Amino acid sequence: MVAFVPSFVCFFLFCVGVVRDRRRVSNAVLLGLSALFGVFAFLLHVVSGRAQLGRDLAVVLLTLAGVGVITLAWFLIANGITMVRKEGRSVANLLSLGAGIALVALLALLITALVLHTHTLVVVATTVVALAGYVAFLFLCFLVYGGLYGRLRIWRRADYVVVLGSGLMGGTTVPPLLASRLDRARKEHARLSRRGRRPLLLTSGGQGPDEELPESHAMADYLVTRGFPADLIEREDRSRTTDENLRFSKALMERANPDYRCVIVTNNYHVFRAAITARRTGVRGHVIGAPTAAYFWPSAMIREFVALLVTYRRTNAALFLLVLLSGLFIWWLGWPSPGAVT
Repeated sequence: MVAFVPSFVCFFLFCVGVVRDRRRVSNAVLLGLSALFGVFAFLLHVVSGRAQLGRDLAVVLLTLAGVGVITLAWFLIANGITMVRKEGRSVANLLSLGAGIALVALLALLITALVLHTHTLVVVATTVVALAGYVAFLFLCFLVYGGLYGRLRIWRRADYVVVLGSGLMGGTTVPPLLASRLDRARKEHARLSRRGRRPLLLTSGGQGPDEELPESHAMADYLVTRGFPADLIEREDRSRTTDENLRFSKALMERANPDYRCVIVTNNYHVFRAAITARRTGVRGHVIGAPTAAYFWPSAMIREFVALLVTYRRTNAALFLLVLLSGLFIWWLGWPSPGAVT
């Protein structure tokens, strides 16, 4: 049982973090570490004293990992092609395609290192795998906890339902992605109203260079034409980014009610990062998500994950550098080595 102690400790800290604030990145990492340590402890318990079983299990796990990587690469490349066909060739729309190609390149590097078996190539491949493993672990943490966060019920009162903007189509029209947010906001507003309160619905979004009016105004018009009371809508029409959406909305809410509580509505792929941004900007509220088209979701999740890596760029850069220096140190220790082929 001693081997399971790290898993139990991480899970305990995860529970404490969730109780304190659901919107912490550390919650996702602690949940991931708890699962990782738990799996390692279980495998250690299974193979303890059974060397042959350990070797057989290692072969099975490596085979499953290889098949999984190949399947994932195929899925990402296929999805990337679909994204380009339906959404165009922007950098954001090429993310799933790029991730799939990167996995293929990683497999090619590993196979080459195994075949040629030179010291330098083996160290390079090992270092790249370590970096890829770190990124994959963080992405799985982000994916799993983000999905869990999006399903946690919100029991607190809310004085506002804040809808984050996402751009207009043709400069004036609410696109399907934004419409899904507004429709979810109407449902959430109705749910809160049934509990005895009538919160204001705050549409948040400024006017982009290619738009004829602020997003918040087009969002409000969309709601009013579908029967939502105009007197329950407030507009925040200066923001250009998610960070500004939340900062400027916070200022409006605090000015009207310093003790406000809110529910923030975005799309499901954006929920966890929006929640993290809300915490960092001091907004008192949790985030819920609206449905997103299935083909759009993989690239959107990768984009959100990359944005999160950039948000915590100092920590991630330090860990990346540590892995790279470790690889360089291992290479230096074994170079030159007798019989090595360069």
